[in-house]
Amino acid sequence: MIETLNIQTNKAVEFINITAKISSIIKTKNVKEGICVIAIPHTTAGITINENADPSVMKDLTKAINKIVPFEDQYEHLEGNSAAHLKASFFGNSSTVIINQGDLLMGTWQGIYFCEFDGPRHRKVIVKIIEDQ
Repeated sequence: MIETLNIQTNKAVEFINITAKISSIIKTKNVKEGICVIAIPHTTAGITINENADPSVMKDLTKAINKIVPFEDQYEHLEGNSAAHLKASFFGNSSTVIINQGDLLMGTWQGIYFCEFDGPRHRKVIVKIIEDQ
């Protein structure tokens, strides 16, 4: 079972908490046990699981990734978004979370974040649920 989420980003670099949207899909499909694969079909966006209790963590992550991979650094890619490609590669394009008793099996402070590195843009998130038989 595959679902697609549509995400509208508003900044060049942005982390958007999509945990509730993923959980909603699992509840709607009434899946009790299995795994949930979240995939990002873009080369300048990614996904991460990180703290969702303190918004300053995402601010720090944004500051750090922009420092590690600056927007301008004599890149050769003609489109001018090499930094976004590099950042997306560091974060990766998919994550898998266990579904247990109808819920995402995650730590108390964890959330699933869509990572925008070339925004603002209209993006998609692919969610594949594999239910235990």
